[in-house]
Amino acid sequence: MKEYKPFKSGKVREVYDAEDSIIMVATDRISAFDHILKNKITDKGAILTQMSRFWFDFTKDILPNHMISVDNQEMPEFFQQEEFRGNSMKCKKLTMIPMECIVRGYITGSGWESYKENGTVCGIKLPEGLVESQKLPEPIFTPSTKAELGDHDENVSLEKGAEVLEKAFPGHGREYVEKVRDYTIAIYKKCAEYALSRGIIIADTKFEFGLDEEGNIVLGDEVLTPDSSRFWPLDGYKEGQSQPSYDKQFVRDWLKENPDSDYELPQEIIDKTIAKYKEAFKKLTGKDFA
Repeated sequence: MKEYKPFKSGKVREVYDAEDSIIMVATDRISAFDHILKNKITDKGAILTQMSRFWFDFTKDILPNHMISVDNQEMPEFFQQEEFRGNSMKCKKLTMIPMECIVRGYITGSGWESYKENGTVCGIKLPEGLVESQKLPEPIFTPSTKAELGDHDENVSLEKGAEVLEKAFPGHGREYVEKVRDYTIAIYKKCAEYALSRGIIIADTKFEFGLDEEGNIVLGDEVLTPDSSRFWPLDGYKEGQSQPSYDKQFVRDWLKENPDSDYELPQEIIDKTIAKYKEAFKKLTGKDFA
């Protein structure tokens, strides 16, 4: 059996080159405050993969995506081992567009902090009088790119984004940035409307796109998971305050309250966290995670 080593290993995911495709594996690792925690969150990787699968199927009428299969029995023999079952996705190889396509439908987080200071979010002027967690009149596109120095993402305007993409794809910078903006807004609107009908508010999220061999723009990476989005329960939603969310909230809160934890969680927090992921999965897909 041929063994594979990841060519890219992030805080949570590992990516393998399978020659005619790539295999993306979402591990059960969890990170917070730029640290990988010592604990693993059982089934987290599989939940994220299956949730992305659901959204890729749901949005393929808007834009093709890179997903080929989430059945590890359809992957090279190495990935047919039990550790890769459910948490692995076989994907088309893409030339990635170097931009995180962030869309905000509600004002919260860093956007709310910026708005309080000067009435803008990522340089976009918003109406006066908005309150925390309020729905915006229309979703806004606030892309970011990797800074040239360091690993911190840099918020950019549409014009600056066009310049960045022009360097990567000469002659196509403006075209590509406008296309990914339009796709980002369209996908968000469709999915946010659906999620609302299932009792979840998608406050904001990020997408990543790439080019296939024919030069077509394709949706890639992961899609609308609690790791890439801010999900709020519709039940209890109230403008003017922060909202509970379906993500690593329990983890972050506990770490703040226990600064000497050395990034090791008690079982209670692990259990609460995975329960939130499973609850979001069931609400969105209508199925129990199994």
